Amino acid sequence: MRKAIEEAYISENNGDIPVGAVIVKDDKIISYAHNEKELQQNAVKHAEVLAIEKACNKMKTWHLDDCTLYTTMEPCLMCSGAVVQSRIKKVVFGIKNEKFGYSELLSSKYKVECIKEDENGEILKMIKNFFEQRR
Repeated sequence: MRKAIEEAYISENNGDIPVGAVIVKDDKIISYAHNEKELQQNAVKHAEVLAIEKACNKMKTWHLDDCTLYTTMEPCLMCSGAVVQSRIKKVVFGIKNEKFGYSELLSSKYKVECIKEDENGEILKMIKNFFEQRR
């Protein structure tokens, strides 16, 4: 999760909502990314989608069955779809996405193990700070 948080800070510095994502296989980082919606002016440039795309390219397959996705925020519907399509079986996320989160759907319908983990509250503080500065 530490690398996902580092990626989220990069996202924040670029003016994007601070979300970072990391794909791990066999305890090794395969790929990582951060939100680039504002940077690229493209609605689908979410950290999770970018990390999945990079992992598929690196592993030369879209089957990420043995991988875990770590992301600082609960995946939205689009990112949840990418998780299902890539066959990722485990998602660890930092904080709930109250407006757009779909971990319950991932768990109940698609049997993806979803774990919420923001042990020291760093991610929540980062998100709150980001939105307070923009409102």
